[in-house]
Amino acid sequence: QERFYESGNRANIWLVRGSQRDVVIDAGLGLRSLPDYLRAAGLLAPAEGAGPRPLLAVATHVHFDHSGGLQHFEEVAVHSAEAAALQRGDNYEAVTWLSEREVARPPRPGWRARHFRVPPVRPTRLLQEGDVISLGDRQLTVMHMPGHSRGSICLHDKDRKILFSGDVVYDGSMIDWLPYSRISDYVASCQRLMELVDRGLVEKVLPGHFNIFGAERLYRLASNYISQAGVCHKVSACAMRSIASIALRITNSRVASV
Repeated sequence: QERFYESGNRANIWLVRGSQRDVVIDAGLGLRSLPDYLRAAGLLAPAEGAGPRPLLAVATHVHFDHSGGLQHFEEVAVHSAEAAALQRGDNYEAVTWLSEREVARPPRPGWRARHFRVPPVRPTRLLQEGDVISLGDRQLTVMHMPGHSRGSICLHDKDRKILFSGDVVYDGSMIDWLPYSRISDYVASCQRLMELVDRGLVEKVLPGHFNIFGAERLYRLASNYISQAGVCHKVSACAMRSIASIALRITNSRVASV
């Protein structure tokens, strides 16, 4: 997790090291260079006598708390449904919303949270359902799981029965009232999550926020969402989405005019 970012939006950042390639899953705000930190900390040290392994940043989706740091990576992968938004620096779709009180130590003198933007980033790889990201000795399979956003993905390490779930599911209330959220898609994604558990394909979930949890909790979170996604929930989510959309458009117009 990012130091000095003290917020409920602080996302988990996962480094998965392979024999031929390293992968960073989600990249945080990007107020400081994550690749520089990983190198300085020795976390990207190659095997003795070998050159540095390629480093790929994969965004589980383009929301600002996961995609802001993509600018610091040479290789970036994102689902094709959100590639255009990332490439044009669409901070409405990135739901950029950052306050001064959330950043305990600004990255530089004169920095202001209200000026923070996810910069345009050109993806070097577009992901689709079923794609496999090979690290050499381990493989991550892309599962397109829309609902929270239209390009949300999970990455499934089938051999180790690990699911990197992004914001598709974490141990908290699922958010389905943002721009490009869709409840019917979320229900279908939750059904897929439950099927993974039923088939014994997931034992550990490494989510986009909060703590790691197991298969039983995954099943419960997914089934609870489905059971609550009735008419009242849809009406409430629609109202919240309208408010969020207006607030984001106002915020983005103010930043654009600075």
